[in-house]
Amino acid sequence: MKKITIAIDGFSSTGKSTLAKQLAKELEYIYVDTGAMYRAVAYFAMKNKFIGTDFFNKETLIQTLPNIQLEFRFNADVGFAEMYLNGENVEKQIRTIEVSNYVSKVAEVSEVRAKLVEQQQEMGTNKAIVMDGRDIGTVVFPNAELKIFMTASAETRAQRRFDELQQKGDNVSYEDVLKNVMERDYIDTHREDSPLVIADDAIEIDNSYLNKEEQFTAVLELVNDVVKID
Repeated sequence: MKKITIAIDGFSSTGKSTLAKQLAKELEYIYVDTGAMYRAVAYFAMKNKFIGTDFFNKETLIQTLPNIQLEFRFNADVGFAEMYLNGENVEKQIRTIEVSNYVSKVAEVSEVRAKLVEQQQEMGTNKAIVMDGRDIGTVVFPNAELKIFMTASAETRAQRRFDELQQKGDNVSYEDVLKNVMERDYIDTHREDSPLVIADDAIEIDNSYLNKEEQFTAVLELVNDVVKID
């Protein structure tokens, strides 16, 4: 059975990572969460006070990019690879609403995107990879054999994100999460460098009314169709 590259793009909180993890486990592929990479850089910027509610020192961040080392380390206890920033496990820290408020702004910076895209392309050299993000099918792997673009209403995505944060014990309001989702949508689709768009050959999936298993079954059928083609 031939190995392929699977690119999953889409709006925030559409369940891209959940689907990608399911596929990687089923196919025994490598899974790469590119969103975690951008979140880690945003977290780095926050920690070093390069970004805040009313400021963003882009040039300082750009100058310190060589000091940012990112890697994924597999955690057998949770069943997936976690994000490490300069040797520190930051998987929990990068999933907060605070990081979510800044990640799209950080991802707008061309120098940040160039650094991370280069790393992502190296990860996919040997195929057998599932990668999710905003520009995987358009920039990182434009020749990917299967491209999925995931979407859902802003309200649906905000409710999912709100429920997830509540389960983690984060004290947030649905209104704040919805505002964050809509702001990220605008920034992601309007940035000059690699805006979020659906690739011409991507298959769009609106999962507003699909549960995780229904979605996984539908996409796995698409994978099998591609893999069977010689």
